[in-house]
Formats: sequence, C-alpha cells, structure tokens
Amino acid sequence: MKVDRARIVDEALQLLNEVGVDRLTTRALAIRLGVQQPALYWHFKSKRALLNAMNDEIQARAPGRRAPLPGEPWRAFLEMNARNFHAGLTAWRDGARVHAGTEAGPQDLDQIEAQLRHLVEAGFSAVFAMDLVIAISRYTVGCVVEEQAESVEDADRRALDEGAKAYPLTAIAVHHYRTSSPAAAFELGLRLILDGAAAVLAGGEEEANDEP
Repeated sequence: MKVDRARIVDEALQLLNEVGVDRLTTRALAIRLGVQQPALYWHFKSKRALLNAMNDEIQARAPGRRAPLPGEPWRAFLEMNARNFHAGLTAWRDGARVHAGTEAGPQDLDQIEAQLRHLVEAGFSAVFAMDLVIAISRYTVGCVVEEQAESVEDADRRALDEGAKAYPLTAIAVHHYRTSSPAAAFELGLRLILDGAAAVLAGGEEEANDEP
C-alpha cells in the first residue's frame, strides 16, 4: 500500500505522543502504517529528515499567528509569538526535542523577513533583531525540554530541600522555585529577556554588538 508524505508525518506525530522521540523509529512507524520500511525512505532519507518534517507540522499546527500586525508594539508581538511557540511545542510529547537541531527553511523566509522588518522599524538593527528572536526561541525550547523531562525522584527533591535549610538565601530561593508553576517561570524569563532588549534599545547599544 502506498502512503503519502502528509499521512506519514501525521502518523509519526501520533506515534510520538504514544512512545516519545527515543522510541520513534522508522520500523515502528512502518508497522503502524502497514508498509515496508523502504516505502518511508522514498519520502524521508533519514530519521532526521522525518523529524524536520514533523517539526514543520508542529509549527503549522501551533496556535495563533507568527507574523506581526501593522503598528503592533514590538514587545507585544514577541511575547505573543513566544507564547504561541511554547504552546505549539508543549502540545506534543517531546515537542521541544523534535524541534531541537532543526533550522528554518526557504518556506520560512517571508515570515522571518516580516519579523525582522517589524523589529528594525522599532529601532533595532537587523543583526540584533535576529539575535533577539533566536535567543527567545532557544530559551523557549529549553523551558519546554525541562517541562517535558521526567521529574526527579521524590527522595532527591527532599534531600535538596532539607540540605537547603542550612543556607538561608538558598532556602528562600528553593521554596520559591518549588511553589512557582512552569508557566510563571517561563513568563519571568521571557520578561527578563525583553526587559534587556528594551534597555538596549533605549541606550542605543545594539550597534556596538554588530561589530564583527
């Protein structure tokens, strides 16, 4: 039976949710599709190529928009874009690990240009704008990797909490960490990045960062 590229990617995403990225193999996918493995290689030459296509589909299914609106404040757009990216990755088991190692393709250039133009019009240089977008993207991926990772053993958690009692500042910080939600932690980190970008913009410091 022949299978097309779209069906392969869709079934691969469903399998990802069931078994995770480490157990996602072309053999398991072929069995699920009822075909021989060579049928998959016609469309994807390697697991990396399959993961790239899965990432493209994850991004396509993510909520919201990825292009700025005319007149939209630069910070509001980056906040919205980061939250949509975060939601898109967390919608799938190991979504961040699927994304890690991928790179934008030619089909993404219009969107990238629109984002950079929006930031340049706000006063950033093109180079700093790209650095900022990449920093937010990598921060978001890292947050999702941590959120989707297996939790540490309760005994290890208790050992740290007990040991921290001898260190008053650490004890306060650990308590805050334990009682904060992943969503709150993500928003705090995002705010720190954007506060930094706003300070750079206000101080006109981004041009110095453009030097080779």
